Amino acid sequence: MAYTPVAYDPYDFANRRHIGPSPAEMEEMLATLGVDSLDALIDQTVPDTIRQARPLDWAPLAEHELLARMRSVAGRNRVMTSLIGQGYYGTVTPPAIQRNILENPAWYTAYTPYQPEIAQGRLEALLNYQTMVADLTGLPVANASLLDEATACAEAMVMAQRVAKSKAGAFFVDENCHPQNIAVMQTRAEPLGIEIIVGAPEALVPAQVFGAIFQYPGTHGHLRDFSDTIGALHQAQAIAVMATDLLALTMLREPGAMGADIAVGSSQRFGVPLGFGGPHAAFMSCRDEMKRAMPGRIVGVSVDARGERAYRLALQTREQHIRREKATSNVCTAQALLAVMASFYAVFHGPKGLRAIAERVHFNTARLAAALREAGAEVEPAAFFDTITVRVGVGQAGILAAAEQRGINLRRVGRDRVGISLDETTDADVIARVLSAFGISEPAPETVDAAFPDALIRDSDYLTHPVFHMNRAESEMMRYMRRLSDRDLALDRAMIPLGSCTMKLNAAAEMMPITWPEFSTLHPFAPADQVAGYAEVIADLSARLCEITGYDAFSMQPNSGAQGEYAGLLTIRAWHRSRGDDQRDICLIPVSAHGTNPASAQMCGMKVVPVKSAANGDIDLVDFRARAEAAGDRLAACMITYPSTHGVFEETVSEVCRITHQFGGQVYLDGANMNAMVGLSRPGDIGADVSHLNLHKTFAIPHGGGGPGMGPIGVKAHLAPYLPGHPMAPAAEGPVSAAPYGSASILLISWAYCLMMGGAGLTQATKVAILNANYIARQLEGAYDVLFRGKQGRVAHECILDTRPFAAAGITVDDIAKRLIDNGFHAPTMSWPVAGTLMVEPTESETKAELDRFVTALLSIREEIADVEAGRIDAANNPLKHAPHTVQDLVADWDRPYCREQGCFPPGAFRVDKYWPPVGRVDNAHGDRNLICTCPPMEEYAAAAE
Repeated sequence: MAYTPVAYDPYDFANRRHIGPSPAEMEEMLATLGVDSLDALIDQTVPDTIRQARPLDWAPLAEHELLARMRSVAGRNRVMTSLIGQGYYGTVTPPAIQRNILENPAWYTAYTPYQPEIAQGRLEALLNYQTMVADLTGLPVANASLLDEATACAEAMVMAQRVAKSKAGAFFVDENCHPQNIAVMQTRAEPLGIEIIVGAPEALVPAQVFGAIFQYPGTHGHLRDFSDTIGALHQAQAIAVMATDLLALTMLREPGAMGADIAVGSSQRFGVPLGFGGPHAAFMSCRDEMKRAMPGRIVGVSVDARGERAYRLALQTREQHIRREKATSNVCTAQALLAVMASFYAVFHGPKGLRAIAERVHFNTARLAAALREAGAEVEPAAFFDTITVRVGVGQAGILAAAEQRGINLRRVGRDRVGISLDETTDADVIARVLSAFGISEPAPETVDAAFPDALIRDSDYLTHPVFHMNRAESEMMRYMRRLSDRDLALDRAMIPLGSCTMKLNAAAEMMPITWPEFSTLHPFAPADQVAGYAEVIADLSARLCEITGYDAFSMQPNSGAQGEYAGLLTIRAWHRSRGDDQRDICLIPVSAHGTNPASAQMCGMKVVPVKSAANGDIDLVDFRARAEAAGDRLAACMITYPSTHGVFEETVSEVCRITHQFGGQVYLDGANMNAMVGLSRPGDIGADVSHLNLHKTFAIPHGGGGPGMGPIGVKAHLAPYLPGHPMAPAAEGPVSAAPYGSASILLISWAYCLMMGGAGLTQATKVAILNANYIARQLEGAYDVLFRGKQGRVAHECILDTRPFAAAGITVDDIAKRLIDNGFHAPTMSWPVAGTLMVEPTESETKAELDRFVTALLSIREEIADVEAGRIDAANNPLKHAPHTVQDLVADWDRPYCREQGCFPPGAFRVDKYWPPVGRVDNAHGDRNLICTCPPMEEYAAAAE
């Protein structure tokens, strides 16, 4: 008998690794749906009128081929010692943190902790972060991170305007702020009508401003006591903001001690790699009375159903979904994973370790300054922490070149100065090479005095909580990290079926390169000839995204989806103004839109006009046309999501675009749901002018427990000149992020995803995402109503389950969500876009077995609801109302009208590998009434236990 080779390709990443259902499983699922083929299902789901003409056709790479390609590209970057500073520093990531946090899917595949019972580990780590920031800045309330320092500065400016009693319309910006911080604040201020005054602190006139921001230490190293300046601001009822450095604050007098109201900055140098600009966790802290005006997330301490301590996201009434255009900010996520890393860096080193690192940095800088001065160089300032500026006259170019020859990047300052910022990685060899670049062969002095006055010495304690005084043996640190990760439910344990959030596989091969030194150690403002590898990645990814979307150009700068919305609307606004249409300020937004849409429009100075939804969930075309006609020549844009937030491909989308263009507006298509479009339909072909893409959704960047994210924007050719500008180069349009390419290092993940999937693989992934959603919708028929469907009865990549009828029996959507935890699942999206519903998105990465387990769980929950409806079990004392069940519930006295088996091991739950939530149902109201957002003292832990 002749040998017959197998047709199986083990290196087919798309179909063997990324896409969950096997071909045989897909056949079974298609049979359940009553269709002959996957293409037949797509034909029933996606309207012919929006299908793209040309398929995506680039060939895929196997995992080993991808890694070889990445190695080649990495080799085009030059790894240098960058002493450029400007808010970015070399740092040492402790290997225990790199391996157990950054490279651990238990941490990087988790979702934003909206379900606190299954996020207690992340929430504790973020509470540690808040405590660290509050302690070091000397202000009592901190948030759980922001996108980057420049964004935090802009958020602080707008927050200051909200809380200031001064009615002045200007904001003062210290000329010593980092240039990118100034540029992003100017971008934010202009549409809001805020006048920015940039100058020396001595020139500040407090009565003219509602607030002021000072950089401490300054961008060129200057240190000064701002107490008197802040006192003058307060007398004028204005707000004082300080952009500061956490490491410096272990030695220097803290902002709170100077009277500052708000402190912001970056925690990057706490063990988070440079990564050519990000991702890094920014921070914000403030006085207690301002906490309800603070943007971003705040972790708080509450109690669970047993009265035990439990963490949760606090003050959630500030969410954009509730306040919409009146939201305090459009910040929707944060940089949770990076904040967790920074918090563990503080736990790992403790206050003494951080102080020792700061002293190493400072005294190395002082030694360098002394050596330069002894050689006759003019060094400023007199008081500094880690940064000095050397006046070199016409020798600037020669010294910069000499340093580069020695593997060191220095900062070009003006035409005649050179800036030098030392960091944790600086050693005697680096100092010697810097001196050599200046032509100095004498070694730096061994000992020097502190280079700042006694009045600036910190005299208060910090990081006093026991968590920062753990035994730092690696065994203990590793176990602490493991304990926290075990408290969470992430994608490495189970499906996370969140609608609109696309929690898909984040493959190991995609993740590996981000920690390679050739990518992780590059400074965002390194010379262009040193970052050729990054340039290749960004150019090639941009080209592929243009091909996928039908747009003509991309900006990679926005480092979150919400920031992408903001950047896209700014681009539209700039285009209108270039044509003399300054009056165009109305943005039409469907009532079903993501809450960040109206918040982003407001930030761009636009007036939000809501548009009704029709009974089937589509945009109401009659109302849309009426609103567009009423807006007339004031119509700037409409913002739509496609497929719709109801999980349907609306067949009227082209008409919506046509009407918008008829009245002179531009179409912003929110790319949150691109996972249902890639390879099948292109936004740029159906009439959209600009979109942001959530790379942390459709293009495989992990959510990281609430960040990092990336929201690049694609535009048609006429908008391309108005994309965000470079933060360090004067341009017609300002930047929206601190770094030129946002969180550049995680672009590697999406590029790797595109390369390994290939064009056909990306298209297949879209088709299977639609298959999986329709399979779940069909399997739940009769138990749950699916609210919205297309003309042929199909849903797109997600479906909305109507749980409102169960309210008659006293069962809420919250009860179902918490009961799913007992089944070992994260809940779907709750109460959005329709209150009292569940929006389910399985993604293409989930196997049929996992989909079936989820269906089994929801069907068993429906049976329990039926028991309540029929009176077979008490409406207030049943498995749904007591969910989730903990180990404490299992072993405690059992007086419930259902058995332990039913409560703790419902159908769908694993028995051997069951996930046990560490706390029972969390009391949200208690947490908001009694807000504690830093680590409570140990006595409070003891009191809670009693």
